[in-house]
Amino acid sequence: MARLLCDALSYAGHDIDIASRLRSRVGYGNVLRQSQIAELASKLTARLLRQYQNGTRKRPDIWFTYHLYYKAPDWIGPIIANALDIPYVVAEASYAPKRAKGPWAQSHAAVEYALRRADAVFSLNRADMKCLVPLCGQDRLHYLPPFTHTENWHAADRGMLDPDLPVQLVTTAMMRPGDKLQSYELLAKALGKLNTRNIKNWHLTVIGDGPARAEVENAFARNAIADDQLDFAGLCDTDRTRILLARSDMFVWPAINEAYGMALLEAQAAALPVLVGDCGGVSGIVENGETGWLVPVGDIDAFANRLAECLGSRCNELRRTGHAASQKAERIHTLSAAAEMLGASLHRVVENYKIRSRDV
Repeated sequence: MARLLCDALSYAGHDIDIASRLRSRVGYGNVLRQSQIAELASKLTARLLRQYQNGTRKRPDIWFTYHLYYKAPDWIGPIIANALDIPYVVAEASYAPKRAKGPWAQSHAAVEYALRRADAVFSLNRADMKCLVPLCGQDRLHYLPPFTHTENWHAADRGMLDPDLPVQLVTTAMMRPGDKLQSYELLAKALGKLNTRNIKNWHLTVIGDGPARAEVENAFARNAIADDQLDFAGLCDTDRTRILLARSDMFVWPAINEAYGMALLEAQAAALPVLVGDCGGVSGIVENGETGWLVPVGDIDAFANRLAECLGSRCNELRRTGHAASQKAERIHTLSAAAEMLGASLHRVVENYKIRSRDV
């Protein structure tokens, strides 16, 4: 998404300078590590300011930070923006008041300061916006629909489903411990339930790899998913993934603790209907009953029952739903749509900032 934001900003006519590649994330609440990163960021900030002030680096008109939350605060942007007297903008932020005390208190405070300082906050996940409103206000908080190069995922017309062939299911996700592994385990259990009900007119292709691959494979084996029902494609590049999506009929993913799911958007751009757990900002991509189906996240029975319907009486709806998914992607989730929204919003930010500066 960070690269896509750069593409959209460039498309809108902005020049992009990656000012810092500091990784501020501390995943396990180590207070000492947070302090060390904050100190390193202070040194990087001082160096950047020297470069901006002596002309060795072009002075920015706007500082734009992507993805800050209590585990990964922005230690640099607000200080630079204050020193240079320029607007400060954030994309994809979240705020968790419950982190005000405890091991992440220092990082949480930095996130709160950054969000209060921000002249605009672009949220790609509507679920995050409720906690952001008290800090940002409605006027500075903007919903930016997730987007991608939809043209990279277009698929040729699949034609009618052949009732004598299995429905080709596909999913794509990293195989790592935590939420991804839990989603794979739920998917395996749901498919196992279908087999116990003698619903076997399906085949699943899994795109992805990672450190939890053995656990993922074991999850499908424990649920008696036969080898002829399952294909592990491994880690695939964009071209190979596009081919596999084009050969498929439906995308399935339980989406436990998913922010919004770029894979879901790519599948819809490829004219695939999506069955997914309703979590986070997923509903901003999948329109229930129109471009796919949302089920309560973590509910194995609900996932299995809806999939059974899609493989049975609703099988003839898959093509229609997939077509609606691709149309929605082209209306709302394109790079050009994001560029238009970002370009107009940033123009207003700069003009408003100038007005406030003159008034002061």
